[in-house]
Amino acid sequence: MKVNIYVPESLSDITLEQYQKFAKLNTEENSNSNFLLHKMVEIFCNLDLKDIARIKFTDVQAIINDLNGMFNQKTPLIPIFKLKGVEYGFIPKLDDISLGEYIDLENTLSDWETMHKAMSVLYRPITIQKNHRYQIEDYTNQDKADTFKDMPLDVVMGGLVFFWNLSNELLQTTLNYLSKEMGENLTTEQRLILEQSGVGISQFTESLKEILPSSMKLPT
Repeated sequence: MKVNIYVPESLSDITLEQYQKFAKLNTEENSNSNFLLHKMVEIFCNLDLKDIARIKFTDVQAIINDLNGMFNQKTPLIPIFKLKGVEYGFIPKLDDISLGEYIDLENTLSDWETMHKAMSVLYRPITIQKNHRYQIEDYTNQDKADTFKDMPLDVVMGGLVFFWNLSNELLQTTLNYLSKEMGENLTTEQRLILEQSGVGISQFTESLKEILPSSMKLPT
């Protein structure tokens, strides 16, 4: 029996929800198993697991190589994308992020199961656009977060890498500034405050880095 196979050509052909399903199975226990490879083909090529057994082994290997190759591609930030007829824009100025936005990001951005909720914070409908400048809706809640499960994976990965880099730069800048301002005459209590000031951001950036695919791991 012939099996028709759809193989994604880029990360833009894969949805966030598909990757969430794969990430849930991609555990250390399954990392070297044939089961995970089969599920990779099943999820990203929209196949039934029973149909994969009928595909030539060499074809399955080629598909897996193609999929792995996609995750080795660099993923730049995609500031604007369209989903279900709505144009969404990445937060134009992260410096102006509200406390509510930051808290929701911190609670959702480091776990693939809640990544669609994080994306609903980072990307919101564009209200005004002129050339490359735009404004987005004010952040209210995550009632429509499920819509983002259908967003393209290249947009998700680009946003993650961008946010990780920005957070890491913020951490280094903050610690350097505090160290310079306090100088060498630090009391034990001041040193503790300085160390703790970077703990929250540091833990956040590390947890964010850990959820990226192994082929996209960022430098320490």
